[in-house]
Amino acid sequence: MAVAADQAASAVARTSYGRLLSLLAAASNDIAAAEDSLADAFERALRRWPVDGVPDSPDAWLLTVARNRQRDRWRAASSRDVELDNDIHGGSHLDDIDPDAIGDRRLELLLVCAHPAISPAAHTPLMLNTVLGFTATQIGTAFAVPPTTMAARLTRAKKRIKAAHIPFRIPDREALPGRMQAVTEAIYGAYAIDWNVGELGAEALQLAELLAELAPDGDNADRAEAHGLAALISLSSARLAARDPQRYVPLTQQDPQAWDADLIENGRRHLAAAHRLGMVGRFQLEAAISAVHCARRDTGVTDWTTLRSLYTTLREVAPTLGGQVALAAVVAEIDGPEAGVAILDRIGESARRFQPWWAARALLLARAGSDATAAYDKAISLTTDPAERRYLAEQRARV
Repeated sequence: MAVAADQAASAVARTSYGRLLSLLAAASNDIAAAEDSLADAFERALRRWPVDGVPDSPDAWLLTVARNRQRDRWRAASSRDVELDNDIHGGSHLDDIDPDAIGDRRLELLLVCAHPAISPAAHTPLMLNTVLGFTATQIGTAFAVPPTTMAARLTRAKKRIKAAHIPFRIPDREALPGRMQAVTEAIYGAYAIDWNVGELGAEALQLAELLAELAPDGDNADRAEAHGLAALISLSSARLAARDPQRYVPLTQQDPQAWDADLIENGRRHLAAAHRLGMVGRFQLEAAISAVHCARRDTGVTDWTTLRSLYTTLREVAPTLGGQVALAAVVAEIDGPEAGVAILDRIGESARRFQPWWAARALLLARAGSDATAAYDKAISLTTDPAERRYLAEQRARV
């Protein structure tokens, strides 16, 4: 029973943390206090569920415990002659909270985190931390920032929300466009960080779809990119079914019939919706690239020429190291491995610290019959995923 209780608590933490936190923090704007109350609830769950059994509605159980903990803290503050607002701290507003009946407040929390009163550098990390439950260490690693520095940045931002009384609501139409890009980037960041695990794909997709609905009429660029993000997450998630956590399988070697047809169709619908708005952006281009790969499920072949065109456009619209390395791999499929290596060589010095650059270089040098040993060694040294490291080591052994 203890194992089942731990698994249930872990599942709720993964899928409901942001939803529960947004409900608890919406009234007082005190995210830190809401986090403390929710942490207490999870701690109590780990003690009680192995004894009493997992409740029928774990979310409701956790919310009840957390809101009672909030009440206790507010009452303790009141006993110390701390001035409280009864409408906020009286506790009665918590009686009506039902996680199964109330609407999703995570978008409000995302938009609070993107408020102009908060440092722009903290927008995306704060959303990843509060809404999607990533730790300061995970976020710091993704942003190449020391965990202690990231933790301090998050703490300052949460204090700022409370001090500035930033309201938990969808902002006016005039203010919304300025925050949409930060929210889109955070949702994408969450999906990218979680890619190897794949546990937050459904959550990220749901938030992207909510964002597409929220975008105001007339703001075609933000709405198109929200649809593009939803399409990208759908199409990328569709391929997870073909992955083996113990064995790295390159995209070109995956069985396309194992891909999720429903997610592919959903991605295509969002991509079509974005296209109708007539605005091109990064996420739409990346989604279109995924759509071309997913088309192999129907056609059995990969349209490398279209991929080269899309990656070339992506390099102009939103240049990234990953996009340029991918372009080199695509060009190698059309013009030969030497042409791909030439593109890699033209990328700046910063690429020398980028694992995919070394992995692509090793694979292309090997295909060209050149010495790829040093490139494989460097790629392996920079690889953190065990399955990919084994794959690269096997390829190195062959050359």
